[in-house]
Amino acid sequence: MAMKMLGLIAALAAAPAAAQPGGAAVGPQPAAALEASLGAPDYTRDGAWLCLPGRVDACANPLATTALNANGYGSTGRAMPAADPKIDCFYVYPTVSRDAEINSDLIPGNEEKLTAEAQFARYGSVCRTFAPMYRQLTTIGLGRVMMGAEDPRAAFDLAYGDVLAAWHEFLAHRNRERPFVLIGHSQGSVHLLRLLQHEIDGKPIARRMLSAILLGWTVEVPEGKLVGGSLKSIPLCTAVGQTGCVITYMSFRDASPPPPGSFLGRAAHPGMTAGCTNPAALGGGRAPLDSYWYTLRPPAPGAPAVAWSREGAPPTPYLRTEGLVTAECRHDGTAGWLSLTVNGNPADPRTDDIPGDVYIGGRLNPGWGMHLADAAVAQGDLIALVEAQARRFTASATPARRSAARPPRVRRR
Repeated sequence: MAMKMLGLIAALAAAPAAAQPGGAAVGPQPAAALEASLGAPDYTRDGAWLCLPGRVDACANPLATTALNANGYGSTGRAMPAADPKIDCFYVYPTVSRDAEINSDLIPGNEEKLTAEAQFARYGSVCRTFAPMYRQLTTIGLGRVMMGAEDPRAAFDLAYGDVLAAWHEFLAHRNRERPFVLIGHSQGSVHLLRLLQHEIDGKPIARRMLSAILLGWTVEVPEGKLVGGSLKSIPLCTAVGQTGCVITYMSFRDASPPPPGSFLGRAAHPGMTAGCTNPAALGGGRAPLDSYWYTLRPPAPGAPAVAWSREGAPPTPYLRTEGLVTAECRHDGTAGWLSLTVNGNPADPRTDDIPGDVYIGGRLNPGWGMHLADAAVAQGDLIALVEAQARRFTASATPARRSAARPPRVRRR
């Protein structure tokens, strides 16, 4: 069931808007009925956006953050948006809506706001933040799809249509031909991959794309290659400062790689593998990660709670850990994943574990890996890469495809 669903969603990502996986245009279908019942968003209105630059919203909140090192809790600071960043970031959030229907409404709830804050707001230190509300497949809808009780095609078409409309409005009236970064996780990456395939790959606008950060979903590449699977001309990133490329991974614990038939961590097509780029070592190898953790989310039923320090509860909603986790990209046939090792030490007060495993019905689901940690576990490294790309891009009239520059280690509490 998991591999069948993976293949179906992969086909949806490759299909143009308002088309079935085979590519044939369709007439009225359930997506049209959903459109009529839910009402299309108007992205010319600021109220249709979850995050926009220059206003108070989920991406503008000061992020109180405390360093957690081997000695325990350290210094505390607040991350704030930059005053005048030179690039834009366009973010599509993952499956978080708890609305009761298959597709969500367009009213931002706490789940959308907190997810955007935790996954995206910190990028405001290097870019202007844009995030549309969209009628996503909800958590209830996803559950029905995974049980085989719901065909996801109409729901995904509706959600992607919103993302596409927001993208067109972003380009036409909000971006002003600035360089941009696409950022997504899980369902957000599904829609952004589809956007890349049909709106950016091989087109002139690709020259303005610094990178696409697609986490928690498979970007396929031929085994041993950097391009030619999901995307025809946009490669995986392999060097700091490289632009016009994709950063992607699905994280799994070192001791629990993607099992056979897993929903995540695998390509759906023979001869392909799931692309993996380690944000802390784009050229390959193991490297310690710069992580930012949201500590107020309660564990899912069945999941153990993380005691971040023997000193007690965290003093702020966010913690930063540097080197607590080490990562390395690994491949085995169709499987490709970011392998995470927690560098715990029982002798020090800092936690010896991290959150991120997926529990369904109170039971650990190894086929999803560390899906809930994808965006947090290397967030500092990802922001540093975007900063390096922006600096390289603005220093040159055309995007640089390779750079030997080291990523800046910017302190962001």
